Parts: sequence; C-alpha cells; structure tokens
Amino acid sequence: MTDTSAKPLTTTERLLAMIRDGKTMSLRQQLRLTAYLSAPAIMAQLSAIAMQYIDASMVGSLGAEASASIGLVSTTTWLFWGFLSAAATGFSVQVAQTIGAKDFRRARNILRQAFMAVFIFSIILAVIGIAISDALPQWLRGDESIHRDASRYFLIFAIFLPALQMSFLGGSMLRCAGNMKVPSTLNVMMCVIDVILNFFLIFPTRTVAIAGIAIRIPGAGLGVEGAALATVLAETIVAGLMIYYLVRRSPIMKLTGERGSFLPRRHTLAKAVRIGLPMGLEHAAICGAQILVTVIVAPLGVVAIAANAFAIIAESLCYMPGYGISEAATTLAGQCLGAGRRRLTNRFGVITTVSGMTVMGLLGVVMYIFAPQIIGVMTPVDDIRILGADILRIEAWAEPMFAAAIVIYGFFVGLGRTILPSIMNLVSIWGVRLTLAAWLAPTMGLRGVWLAMCIELCFRGVIFLILLTWRYLKQHSPQTGGDAIATNC
Repeated sequence: MTDTSAKPLTTTERLLAMIRDGKTMSLRQQLRLTAYLSAPAIMAQLSAIAMQYIDASMVGSLGAEASASIGLVSTTTWLFWGFLSAAATGFSVQVAQTIGAKDFRRARNILRQAFMAVFIFSIILAVIGIAISDALPQWLRGDESIHRDASRYFLIFAIFLPALQMSFLGGSMLRCAGNMKVPSTLNVMMCVIDVILNFFLIFPTRTVAIAGIAIRIPGAGLGVEGAALATVLAETIVAGLMIYYLVRRSPIMKLTGERGSFLPRRHTLAKAVRIGLPMGLEHAAICGAQILVTVIVAPLGVVAIAANAFAIIAESLCYMPGYGISEAATTLAGQCLGAGRRRLTNRFGVITTVSGMTVMGLLGVVMYIFAPQIIGVMTPVDDIRILGADILRIEAWAEPMFAAAIVIYGFFVGLGRTILPSIMNLVSIWGVRLTLAAWLAPTMGLRGVWLAMCIELCFRGVIFLILLTWRYLKQHSPQTGGDAIATNC
C-alpha cells in the first residue's frame, strides 16, 4: 500500500499526502491546496463551456433556426451527460476515499471494475438515445422547421456516448486521485480540436481574403450536423488520451504490471449504485424540469428558444468555475474522509464554499455589465441579442447563492452522502422553479422563466448553506472531539 511513483512529489501531491499521513495543516496550506486543485478544474470546466460557446457562435452565423435546433435538444443532451457523470462518480468517490486510506491497490481494483460497469451502462444509454432521436424534437414541441437538424444533432451525440463515458470516467478518476492538471489540459485540447473541426465541418468550401490574398478553404458544409460531429470527434480523441494516461502513466492509478479482474464485484457495484443512483435520479428530475421549461419556452417562438439556449451557454461561463471548485471539494472531502480527518474535512467544506461564492459572485457582476456583448458574440440577430441580455442580467443576481449550492453538493458527494442533497435539489427545482415559471411565463414570457430560475437558485443556495452550517456545528460540538470521522459521515 505504498505509492507506486518514484518521481518527486508536486506541491499538490505533497499537500494531499499530508492529509493521508495525518499531519497538521495550516490555514495557508489548506488554502493553497484548495487553489491548486480548483484552478485546473476551473480551467477544464471553462474549456468545456468555451467549446459550447464556440459551437453556438459558429452555428449562430447560420441563422436563428440552426441555433434553435441545438437549443431544443440541449436539455436532453445534459440529461444523458448527467447519467454518465453519475455513473463515473459512483466509482471515483470510492477511489478518493480509498486513496485517502492509502490503500492504492484497492483503488486500482475499483478502477478495473468501473471500466466494465460504466461501459455497459453507456451502451444501454446510447441505444436509448438512438431510439428516441427521431421523435425527440416533436416531443419537445419544437417548430417543424427545426425538427430535422435537432434530430440529427441528438442522433450523432447518442452514437458517441460510450466514448464520452470513458472521458468522464478517466477525468473523474484522475481528479479524485488528486491529478487536476492532466484532465484540465486535455479538456483545453478538446476545445482547440473542436474549433478546428468546426471550421471544416460546419461551413462549405469558401474563399477567404487574408492580407489581400484569396485563400480557398475546403469545407463539408454540414451545418448543425457538422457541429455535432466536431464535438463528438474531439471528445473521442480526448477520451483515448485520458484513458491512456490513467492506465499507463498515473503514479497511483496505472494498471500496467499488475493483474486484476474487470468483473464488477457486488460490494463495489452496490456502493457505486448507492452513491451514483441518487445523483442520477436527481439529475434526471432536474433535466426533466429543464425539459418542461423548454416545453414552456418552445411556444414562445424561435427567437425565445435561441435566446434561451444562448443565455444558458453564456451563464455557464459563470457557474462552470463553481463546478470546478466543487470537483476540488469532492476530492478533498473524499480523501479527508478516507484518512479519518473529520475536522479538516469540515474546514475544507467551508473554504471551498466561500471560494466558490466569491468567484461566481465576481463573475456575476461581469456578466451583468457585459451581457449584450456576451450574447452578441453568438448571434447577429438583434431580437435574440436583446432578449438574451435581459435574461442574463436577471440571472446574474443569483450567482453567489448558486455557487453555494454547487460547491456544498460536491462536498457531500465526496463524503458519499448524496441522498439528502439530491432531495434538496429536487424540492427546490420542482417546488419553486417550475411553479414560478408556469405562473410567470404567460405574462412575462421568457423573462418570467428566468426570474423564476433566479429566485429558485437563491432559495437553493440558502438551504444548502443551512445544511453545511448544521453539519459544521454538529461535528464541532464539545461532544465530538478529535479528528476521527463520525460513523454517520
């Protein structure tokens, strides 16, 4: 149960080793570790949304209908993404806790089992996605003019779900092992590859004047289908590189030179289901709510659909850094739990939450000020730009509370406690957001839908802060001394 790496430890690895070895960490060291884990994760999240932003910008130049066709099925693609992510997290959280306990061999055994389990799961999802792709735009009440492009986009996405699953698994395992740099670098690479492929697949062959010289650039002219192909091909390339590094180069997780079974064991699978199932069901319910919002928005017209899709992408520039910090919180909570460091676990919960609220609050200010410019990059249509900027400015007020909900949820995922946070998310979205959206949309249109979202996110942030405060006060009560993990954690 020793580290398999002979290389000198990086600062991040050294600080994580202090957790596993039971050493005292100063506040400065805790802050440094949080920053070192969060920064690459934030970069990875921003690169992912940058890819969507670039896709939307390139497709947006084709007109409102092309943009609306992607926007119509975007919530459904997120639904499938969430299932894949939950499946990977069910195993990666076990790996984080096992690494915290310095049982590296068991961590690798869990990885082997994860490969087989999540691959089979992704195949099942791909078959379902392919089966529903043709009827999906009609189910979502989209305009008939965008049915074909929306269906083709989702079909291509569904076919490549196994590759996306491997990318999720590889990145999640590396992050829970404390390696944020490699997944982040590869995600940036994915963005670059996507842009290059978009350039050739979306647009037809054309002549471009550069410095007065006419250059003929070849292109497939596939439009929306080209955007989908570029994205999935970029994801496939990165998935291959991610898995290669994980199984052959990762100091702790590499599988070379060691035998083991890939057949999932009942205990490991049961724990993965216990962690991942509430997340998957919660995500399904959340995306179900988002799909219902899409159904509410769709009758408002093509402009509303496009503005809603662009605003969602633009707002992601704010909340994706929160998800990056949430990933750091998951890693820290998991390794602290495995090492039996109760008080340190709670301190990292507070540190990551404050960090997330600060970063997303500042980005919310930026989004409010530059909303017209942010939307304007993605579309030349004035009506879409004006409506998109208005709803972005509504949402900006909720960013700090949204950050609290995101990071605290990630913290509890690292503890393996997903049931209560999942229930809280469901109650908030279905009980507050959908109710308000259905009430406000008839009179306020898309602005009413986003006002409902803003109110709900503030409510969700408050209840998650209450949950974190309750845990902190409970674990730091005079009756619970020391640094041992309580059995209910």
